[in-house]
Amino acid sequence: MNRWLALLLAWLLAAVMMTLGWLWQRRHDNAGLVDVLWSAGVGGAAVLSACFGEGAAPPRLLLALCGGAWGARLATHLWRRMRGEPEDGRYRALRERWHGDQRKLFAMFQLQALLIPLFALPFVAVAANGAVRPWPLVAGVLVWLAAVLGESIADAQLARFRADPAHRGKTFRSGLWRYSRHPNYFFEWLHWFAYALFAIGSPLWWLGLSGPLVMFGFLRYLSGIPFTEAQALKSRGDDYRAYQRDTPMLFPWLPKRSAHKTRTIP
Repeated sequence: MNRWLALLLAWLLAAVMMTLGWLWQRRHDNAGLVDVLWSAGVGGAAVLSACFGEGAAPPRLLLALCGGAWGARLATHLWRRMRGEPEDGRYRALRERWHGDQRKLFAMFQLQALLIPLFALPFVAVAANGAVRPWPLVAGVLVWLAAVLGESIADAQLARFRADPAHRGKTFRSGLWRYSRHPNYFFEWLHWFAYALFAIGSPLWWLGLSGPLVMFGFLRYLSGIPFTEAQALKSRGDDYRAYQRDTPMLFPWLPKRSAHKTRTIP
């Protein structure tokens, strides 16, 4: 199958999946499912690209394993969090702004379906890689392991904190969250460098760089940090402002005031 037809197929499957997700949120009033489906869709696009790619077997196998496992882990984590909590504040705010207009919510779900082929562009580069160069493949696996492990730890730390009702409305400042306000986003961004490394030697190697670039743009300026921090400021006010002053936004570093003892959730 032509590599671009594989992307088209990924989008068509994502469009169907997002339509079913939109129907589900109509019944449950919880649009957070869109994040679960997006993660699963991008992971599925990695597997699909690997299956229909024309490159060498080792990079395609690593693409399927790493991309599929990443998508499955993130989708499972988001599903568990979504099922145990009210609708995420970002989507609740959109629902209120749109007065519950289901046409706009449907468009939002379908926009996420359209984004899946965009994020799958690095997978096309890897799947077309006919070169088998050990060092980029090994380096890519090491980056993938470090990133997924770091994101898993950050997610687990925050999940344990939020599970305690006594912590409701507070900001978590321990563990990895002491060094970055969004360590999960940092490791998510780092993870995309694995595919850029897997793509070294591919005739489309430059597409491998689109992953880190596109993900950084979305996390830093569009749908990630701006919405998350706006919601945190709305719900936690001055305490979160203090957290912003003390703690780096994305890239982990030492906090400015390590003696700060107050704990509340980012």
